[in-house]
Amino acid sequence: MARIALGLEYDGRFFHGWQCQKNLPTLQAALEAALSQIAHHPVSTHCAGRTDTGVHATHQVIHFDTEVRRPDTAWVRGVNCLLPPAMAVRWAQEVEATFHARFLACRRRYRYLLLNRPQRPGLLAGRVGWFHVPLELAPMQEAARCLIGWHDFSAFRAAECQAKTPMKLMTRAEVRQAGDVFAFDFEANAFLHHMIRNLVGCLVTVGKGVWLPERLQTVLEQGDRRQAAMTFSPDGLYFQGPLYDPAYGIPDLAGNSLWIAD
Repeated sequence: MARIALGLEYDGRFFHGWQCQKNLPTLQAALEAALSQIAHHPVSTHCAGRTDTGVHATHQVIHFDTEVRRPDTAWVRGVNCLLPPAMAVRWAQEVEATFHARFLACRRRYRYLLLNRPQRPGLLAGRVGWFHVPLELAPMQEAARCLIGWHDFSAFRAAECQAKTPMKLMTRAEVRQAGDVFAFDFEANAFLHHMIRNLVGCLVTVGKGVWLPERLQTVLEQGDRRQAAMTFSPDGLYFQGPLYDPAYGIPDLAGNSLWIAD
């Protein structure tokens, strides 16, 4: 029995999220069907972080166990021939039997891309969020600083969130701008359901001048979802990958920076 890890990228618009659902196209179902054809036996996958409907990924990491030996190229080119066009394997490698894509990820990274102009996106429709009122960068950057560290993120948690605890360690919360696109970058040990989309909604409320930057810290401390701002659409949200102990040798492909350099 061999354990294989894969790196994936995908456009979430064409799937009903990651997890298998009856009679609905999902990323997990498409990937497992392709892997099973190459392996000639049913394959079950585990991912680093489940993504919702419409959420994209530049570097999702999964693992699976197989009874057969195949060259790494079979798990890349062979599987890609069987996947829908909006999903692709970027790399594959055999890993230790103790490796687990989800449980061994020490941090996860997301980026939200927001187009800020009066006109809605055409060319980038579904690939970026959109907000028509002009935003100020500096207040959003100031507000984001309060998110760094261990916090109870209940104020930014969806009602249906199944996480055991709202306590998370945020190690990066930054806002940058390139022309009319804002990038919101977050890195944490884990995230709550809709947490990033809710944080972006609050930061945009600061950026348009409705909230002062310090209001975000007040909302964070109160822990009341009703005091936070609206949930932004999934269109501009990208899972940029997990981080593991270097001993596992998992590639780090976060350099795919999506229009704004890291």
